[in-house]
Amino acid sequence: MAAQRRNLMQSHQSWTDDLPLCQMCGVGTAPNCVYAAEGKGTESHPNEDAHLRFRGEDGCFLYGVFNGYDGSRVSSFASQCLTAELLLGQLSSSHTDNDVRRIFTQAFDVVEKSYFSEIDDALAEKAHLSNFLVPHNENVSFQISSQNQKVQERLKELEQEVSGGATAVVALILNNKLYIANVGTNRALLCKSSSDGQNQVLQIGRPHSTDNEEELQRLAALGVDSARIRQAGQIAGQSSTRRLGDYRVKLNYNEMDLLSAAKSKPVIAEPEIHGSQSLDNVTGFLLLMSEGLINALESAHGPEQANQEIVAMVAAELAQQTSLEAVAQSVVERIKRLHHDAFVSGRQRAALCSRHEDMTLLIRTLNYPLVDGALTPTQGGRIYPVSVPYSNSQSTSKTSVTLSLVMPSQSTLTNGTNTASTLEEGTPTPGSQSPTATLQSTNTQTQSSSSSSGDGSLFRQRGSQAAQPDETGRVPPYVDFSQFYRLWGTDHSDSQSSQGGLGPQ
Repeated sequence: MAAQRRNLMQSHQSWTDDLPLCQMCGVGTAPNCVYAAEGKGTESHPNEDAHLRFRGEDGCFLYGVFNGYDGSRVSSFASQCLTAELLLGQLSSSHTDNDVRRIFTQAFDVVEKSYFSEIDDALAEKAHLSNFLVPHNENVSFQISSQNQKVQERLKELEQEVSGGATAVVALILNNKLYIANVGTNRALLCKSSSDGQNQVLQIGRPHSTDNEEELQRLAALGVDSARIRQAGQIAGQSSTRRLGDYRVKLNYNEMDLLSAAKSKPVIAEPEIHGSQSLDNVTGFLLLMSEGLINALESAHGPEQANQEIVAMVAAELAQQTSLEAVAQSVVERIKRLHHDAFVSGRQRAALCSRHEDMTLLIRTLNYPLVDGALTPTQGGRIYPVSVPYSNSQSTSKTSVTLSLVMPSQSTLTNGTNTASTLEEGTPTPGSQSPTATLQSTNTQTQSSSSSSGDGSLFRQRGSQAAQPDETGRVPPYVDFSQFYRLWGTDHSDSQSSQGGLGPQ
């Protein structure tokens, strides 16, 4: 019976095997980690995240990040089933915005119902066997005790088979319009350069969590004590108020103290859909992130500038890497190191960084070509020094994250193919200037925004003329240290004279 259920759950994967992967997308991952006192990390469970990145017909693209918990069953099932429900002829370029929203919502509903249909037999067997458990008693015979043990072992197997859930953030691009569907606590960021030269970071939607006011109001309308939910911070071990799967809060919620007063199902799988947002003439990138990635960075550096920090990291890697896979993986590894370093530092945030969950980052570029790996900087290649000064994790000030790099030349993306660049052979035009912009952070739900401060900007002007060797055959240095040497000499002139030190020349 269990084998038959597994075969049914794997059938969706065979339906989508022939769908082409999107080549304008990269994914980086890292497993969960628990640190010992000396800083050594160990994996506490297999990776439970999942993702999808497919190119359909009629200029349709589908991306998703799924954050699983208590196993990978739901995240894996949802990523496969949702693809089958959206990219096997259900969507076309003739559909209106309302059509897309309707199909999107229906697809999530089918995923939820299909999953519970797949585990229905296991749930029924679990309920049936529970009736045969005999309360522990010293007078119970050995035969009954042995039977009890077998029933408990089988119940444990069934619990492992049916337990768990997942949150999801899914992006759909159709007719060059972006739609975001969110269920739970993952995150979507859109970084785009506007016509006035500013680069905006948009957080699309808010997480469905126990501190989301709108979600608390929704729960209160069902009769749930929202103040208790806020105070508890979790529902059945998770902070999400919307999730896929998890039979405990879907089928047995009336047996849970926090949810027992609910008039109807309080934890739902209905997505919040944002869109459509036109991507015409947009240059930038889309980020889909699992809750584990977000929490790791926020635990290490605080939540105030997390969105800007991630965007700065991605932009820095895009200016150096030659593949999107390498870009995404480098950013994930960097966040992992930041989290580890915060723990071993023993400072204020160390107590928040004793562990992190699985991390997944999906990057989809929008008219944003990668650097030309065949050219070096001295040959005109678009690999430039990058500076990413982050705010001090121990500081309470809200110093904006800034980044200095040259914006890659724009190109046209057609049917998943990166066509000719606006610069021939990838060589910068002498005297040309890169766009100068400031970084803005906007939450589409709250409509709050802030621009970067200080003398830095996300895309700062740099000279683009390729460096030429001098008469000795040497290339001039990229960095001018004369100011540093002058200040160093001023501060240390006395100590040098007394000790006879030479100092920098």
